[in-house]
Amino acid sequence: MTTQSKAFEGLFHDESAIWLQWGQYESAVLPKVGANLIAFRDHERNLTVLREPSATEMNDFRANPGIHGIPVLFPPNRYEDGTFTFNGHKYVFPVNEEATGNHLHGFFHTAQWNVDDFNTTATESYVVLSISIDENHEIYQYLPHQFTLKLRYSLSDQGLLQHVSVHNHGTTAMPCMIAFHTAINAPFAADSSKEDYTYTMTMDKRWELNERMLPTGNYQALTSEEQNMNGSGLNPFWESMDNHYTSSTKNGRNMMELTDHRLGLKLIYDVGTSYKQWMIWNNGAGGTFFCPEPQLNLVNAPNSSLPAEQIGLVTLEPGHIWEETSRIYIVNA
Repeated sequence: MTTQSKAFEGLFHDESAIWLQWGQYESAVLPKVGANLIAFRDHERNLTVLREPSATEMNDFRANPGIHGIPVLFPPNRYEDGTFTFNGHKYVFPVNEEATGNHLHGFFHTAQWNVDDFNTTATESYVVLSISIDENHEIYQYLPHQFTLKLRYSLSDQGLLQHVSVHNHGTTAMPCMIAFHTAINAPFAADSSKEDYTYTMTMDKRWELNERMLPTGNYQALTSEEQNMNGSGLNPFWESMDNHYTSSTKNGRNMMELTDHRLGLKLIYDVGTSYKQWMIWNNGAGGTFFCPEPQLNLVNAPNSSLPAEQIGLVTLEPGHIWEETSRIYIVNA
């Protein structure tokens, strides 16, 4: 069979998009809405992996793009009172979560990104996007550093590959704090139901969160159901989840596996071992999607007294680059 490969500009409903096609796979990324990888589909098996907004939901999506596709969070999750001190500098972010009095999710999932390149090769279709911060960018008032975030997405016979990097162009060290609020459909197959699904995840300990959803620095005992995340598996909607865990490795890898038992298919989300934390959120056990979120750092990390290595608080020195890859693909269970 001749592999169909394309990379082209188009629309996702009414929003500008770069589309990638490779064989049975198709994906779309939205440069003007946070470089959100909004779609990953397998047309041969009729699978829709990521939660996509419908045409009538696009305005709501643009107003709150955090729970569809793969949003980029930098810095991720919550920061107490919108402030923290790092390397002797006090950072002040807007408090945008009234219920907790915290700042939530950073600025990059709503920002406009640049499209640097898109094309096909003999082995893949790809797109490269970036956003550079300097004194002239509105984000600089909150993160006063000269740096570039870059994302490269590619489709190949091996599924969807994400390569992310942060490059510090400035003269002072900066905090590197990043996560992806990946919204995965469960069910991802058209004729399956939520009851057909279980998942496992390479997690270790559960962080205790206070009434403001901030870590106390202590761990909580895992329930018997949570222990199944590292064993026989657990339904994504077993109870309402907005939980924070440390990551671990399994056979040298850090990943979430979601199995459709009706079809005998397993979705692998292999996120790389740099991500020392997981968030997992299932929209109140709503029964249609859940978010296993690979996270480099602990929630509210700069305000924690725990060692930086334990909580994944990365200091990116001038001229240095942090990078990691993740892959989503599907195998027979």
